[in-house]
Amino acid sequence: MEPAQSEMNILSNGKGHDLGDEMCVPMKIMSEEDQNGTQAVRFDDADGTLESEEFLPSGDGKKPIRFTDFEGKTSFGMSVFNLGNAIMGSGILGLAYAMANTGILLFLFLLSGVAGLSSYSIHLLLKSSGIVGIRAYEQLGFRAFGTPGKMAAGIAITLQNIGAMSSYLYIVKSELPLVIQAFLKADPNSDLWYMNGNYLVIMVSACIILPLALMKQLGYLGYTSGFSLSCMVFFLSAVIFKKFQIPCPFEEFTANSTAAHVNLTTSTHSHEYHNGLVHEVDDAHCSPRMFTINSQTAYTIPILAFAFVCHPEVLPIYTELRNPTKRKMQQVSNISILVMYTMYFLAALFGYLTFYDNVEPELLHTYSRIDPYDTLILCVRVAVLTAVTLTVPIVLYPVRRAILQMLFPNKAFSWLRHVAIALVLLTLINMLVIFAPNILGIFGIIGATSAPCLIFIFPAVFYIRIVPKDDEPMNSTPKILAACFAALGVSFMVMSLSFIVIDWTTGSSNAGGGH
Repeated sequence: MEPAQSEMNILSNGKGHDLGDEMCVPMKIMSEEDQNGTQAVRFDDADGTLESEEFLPSGDGKKPIRFTDFEGKTSFGMSVFNLGNAIMGSGILGLAYAMANTGILLFLFLLSGVAGLSSYSIHLLLKSSGIVGIRAYEQLGFRAFGTPGKMAAGIAITLQNIGAMSSYLYIVKSELPLVIQAFLKADPNSDLWYMNGNYLVIMVSACIILPLALMKQLGYLGYTSGFSLSCMVFFLSAVIFKKFQIPCPFEEFTANSTAAHVNLTTSTHSHEYHNGLVHEVDDAHCSPRMFTINSQTAYTIPILAFAFVCHPEVLPIYTELRNPTKRKMQQVSNISILVMYTMYFLAALFGYLTFYDNVEPELLHTYSRIDPYDTLILCVRVAVLTAVTLTVPIVLYPVRRAILQMLFPNKAFSWLRHVAIALVLLTLINMLVIFAPNILGIFGIIGATSAPCLIFIFPAVFYIRIVPKDDEPMNSTPKILAACFAALGVSFMVMSLSFIVIDWTTGSSNAGGGH
């Protein structure tokens, strides 16, 4: 079966998700009952057994076609880089603080649980996608609940990713001037243009983010994603190195550049000598805790729960994967999650073991208390800013795709729409960051609502609705697990919103930094 020309139309990010194509092409080989979800032909079986059949000719001598929307050309490794970059957010800077408020063992348990749940969630998405032959989050919503499902998925992806991009650019706006100031040792009160965060964020958006966001296909960003991840590896290496260079308690930097010792503890039990200076050591405050419960512990649960948010990007990456199968994409997801899991845990562990209870919500700020002009830490801050900047184009692609699915579902690819949506999105985000930085608090509420939907609720309910009841009745184990997974997502949503409301009403400081 040769795909028609209309079947190969691609949207702005190189993915053919024209509504008419997606819904018409699969139905050429699906019965009328398929549209109601009762007798769906499997395009990609759950166990991956069709992978061996991919190389066997069908009855007419041609390979069976499971997906007719787009012929992917992105390699396995580039797909891992892109998904890993989508997972890796600025939240890694707050994980050491999270460990300080949970203890090493509780943190490890929570992080492991969230990583496993994220992998299971991706499994649900991929299985639903394989059954109906659709690799668009919004179209899965359409097949499950019609137009309301499609709009709910599109709006959730748009709000979640716009909030993420706004937070990333806000980091660029606030941190880049400080880095330039430290490198040049300039007057902090200077009104030089290159010390103005508003100018800098516009320049970064125009010169770096926009050209990358105009790439026709997501796979082209694999190289920049690999570089972004290498920047975070450098950050992790520096955190590990600094653990063996900084004593506990540390000496805080003073205005006259003298190393005046600051006693950060209330009681002293012993003394140690370091570089000729006497350091007072409190065994209670300079020893790791395996399990901790305090007033900030509850805030770390949402931070960890959303540490592996990548679900809006999973299906676009699946679309562009070369020789796609469910098993292959699941391997891409598992490897990406495993790599990020390892980096998260090591960064949290060594950051915590460096400062213990004195670690701040933003780890790099704690290093600045020791020496704001430390060359290594300044280079690390540049690396983190680079990684955050290069993540923005990856996050922008699903937003543009969602907008196209909601507003232009039957339109073929157009460079004009492709460029215009990217320009409008980046302009809107820059205006929010420059003129309404307080809007980030509102995006915190939006993120607490949309993230559980995209991670937990939507994959589970789409799976329950799409998988035929003849294959898996409602009382079957897979669907019972999916229902429990959706309930877990609702509980995370309620918990996150409760903490935000409590934080606002009490005026307390939130534990900060999510994806």
